[in-house]
Amino acid sequence: MPTALVTGATAGIGAAFVRRLAREGYDLVLVARDLDRLSAMAASVGGAEVLRADLSVPADVALVEARVASVDLLVNNAGFGHRGRFLDVPVDDELSMVRVHVDAVLRLTSAAVRGMAARGHGDVVNVASVAAFFPRGTYGASKAWVVSFSEAVRQDVGGRGVRVLALCPGFTHTEFHDRAGMDMSGLPSALWLSADFVVAEGLRDLRAGKAVSVPGWQYKALVAGGRLVPRSLAGRLASRRGRTFR
Repeated sequence: MPTALVTGATAGIGAAFVRRLAREGYDLVLVARDLDRLSAMAASVGGAEVLRADLSVPADVALVEARVASVDLLVNNAGFGHRGRFLDVPVDDELSMVRVHVDAVLRLTSAAVRGMAARGHGDVVNVASVAAFFPRGTYGASKAWVVSFSEAVRQDVGGRGVRVLALCPGFTHTEFHDRAGMDMSGLPSALWLSADFVVAEGLRDLRAGKAVSVPGWQYKALVAGGRLVPRSLAGRLASRRGRTFR
């Protein structure tokens, strides 16, 4: 059986990956901070290995690095956002975000693809955001890094049987916005995606050999249109009322 490791596995897009990959027959390694929720998620899919880790803590990342070296599929999904603009957020909180979105993604991807390249096969999905394509503070900047990094790694290891995808969801029904304290009232229903849809689109695009996946026609149009307007205007539209994608 192939093995998949999913970070941020207990809710939202991460949980949707877990459910989908369990149905596809993967052995699963679930990574998150809350051991109780990890255990409940593992039980819900008939059993899985669990690894409690806070990916803003370097020592915890090292534990996951050691495990990810032998997996067939890595899903770097762990992440979070902050409410408000750059000057509203303490710098320590911003640095914690960078450690999760950048440092942990780099370290886990590196550990995974080295083993995958040696074996001649493997997949990596790095969950970014539509925010990667718009100026949106540290969150958008870190997700833009995820997209650029994923494309670069894909180019470097693609000839060795390793596929790498940057998955860029828009507004998705998860715990993400509630945890960040973002007011999502009034957002048109047409802009919301389900986590299961995001995962299905991402896996389809990964297996089709794409480098970047933007699920949903509305977000494909938004990203394409965003390239045609000044970045300053696109950024103001994308960050209204302190909201961000994902």
